[in-house]
Amino acid sequence: MSSHASKPTDAELEILQVLWQKGSCTVREVNEQIRQSKPDVGYTTTLKLMQIMTEKELVRRDTTHRQHIYEAIIEETLVQEGMVRNIIDRFFQGSAKDLIMHALGQEATSHEELSEIKRLINKIEKEQK
Repeated sequence: MSSHASKPTDAELEILQVLWQKGSCTVREVNEQIRQSKPDVGYTTTLKLMQIMTEKELVRRDTTHRQHIYEAIIEETLVQEGMVRNIIDRFFQGSAKDLIMHALGQEATSHEELSEIKRLINKIEKEQK
C-alpha cells in the first residue's frame, strides 16, 4: 500500500465512497453521484482528482472500453483503519477507550447497538486468551 493510501483527502474519500458503494464507474457516473450533495462540483474537477488518484494507486483505470472505467484499488476497511488510528492518535492521545467513550456519549445508543458492541468485546476477549 502506498504511503498516501490510508489518508486520502476529503475529496478523494468522497470519490472512493462512490466507487465502494457502486463498484466500477465512469468519471461522469461518479460526478453525478457527488453532485447530488455538492452541485457545484464540475466534471473536470472530478476527472482531475480521479487521474491523481490513479497515480496515487487509490483507483485503477480500465481503458479497454470507449469510456474509461474506474474502480477502487484500496479497500474501504484499510482506509477506515488508517483514519481511525489517526483520530485516536491525534485527538485521544492513543487511547481507543477514550474514543469509544466519547462516541458512546454523543447520542443515544440503541439496545441492538449495545448488544453488538458487547458481542464484539466478548469476541476480542476470547481472541486475547
